[in-house]
Amino acid sequence: EGPKDAPAVVMSHSLSANLAMWEPQAAALKDRYRVIRYDTRGHGKTDVPAGPYTLDTLADDAIGLMDALGLDKVHWVGLSMGGMIGQTAVLKAPARFRSLTLADTSSGYPPEGAAMWADRIQAARANGLAAGVEGTMDRWFSPTFMASAAPVLDEVREMICATPVEGYCGCGAAIAQLNLTSRLGEIATPTLVICGEDDPGTPLAMSEIMRDGIPGAQLAVLPVARHLSNLEDVAGFNSALAAFLDAN
Repeated sequence: EGPKDAPAVVMSHSLSANLAMWEPQAAALKDRYRVIRYDTRGHGKTDVPAGPYTLDTLADDAIGLMDALGLDKVHWVGLSMGGMIGQTAVLKAPARFRSLTLADTSSGYPPEGAAMWADRIQAARANGLAAGVEGTMDRWFSPTFMASAAPVLDEVREMICATPVEGYCGCGAAIAQLNLTSRLGEIATPTLVICGEDDPGTPLAMSEIMRDGIPGAQLAVLPVARHLSNLEDVAGFNSALAAFLDAN
C-alpha cells in the first residue's frame, strides 16, 4: 500500500498472528510510505512447510521477499517474532535496512526459555491453538483493554485460532533458539525499541537490554500496554513509529 516511489516499510507480525495485525499502522503510514505487510512462513495465507524452522530461515524468507519485490533498502518494523526476524536479517544483510523498529521483542531468553517453548509447542500439538487462546490474550492485552470489548479483540482471537498448528510449532522452535544478545553491538542500523510497559511475554527489561546493546538505539515505553502494544495503544505506537521513520 502507498506510493510506489516512497520509502519502503516492511512489517513483520508476531507468532500466532498474520499481516492483519498491522492494519492501524499501515493506515497511518501509507500516505507517505510504501507499506509491505506479509504473512510469515506457516502463518496466514503463506505455505506451511514441515518444521521446525530457524530464525535464519525466516530471515532468508524476508530478504527473499524483498528481492522478489525489488526492494533494495527498507525500514523494518517487527513485533515479537517479527523483531527477532529483523535482528537476524539485519545482521545477515545490514546494507538492506534503513532502520529497525523492534517492538515487544527480545534478543535472547534465559536458560529456562527453551523449556517454556517446548511446553507451548507440546500443548499446541496436543490441544490445538484454540484451547490456549484466552491465555494468549491475557499475555497480549491488559485487563482494562480486555474489558473494553473492543472489536479488535475478537479479530485477534480469530487470528490466533486460524494459525496452522504446524506453523506455530515451526516458528515456536525458531524463537526458542533466539540468542543474539552478544551480537547487538554489531547492529549499526538506526534502531527504535518499543515496549508495552506491562508486557509479560517480553518484559521491559528485555527491551532495555536491546536499547543498551545496540549503539544509539532509542526506547519508547507505552504505559499500561502489554504484548500487542501496536493494537492496545495505537496512538502511542503510531506516534513513536512515525516520528522515528520520518527522522530516518
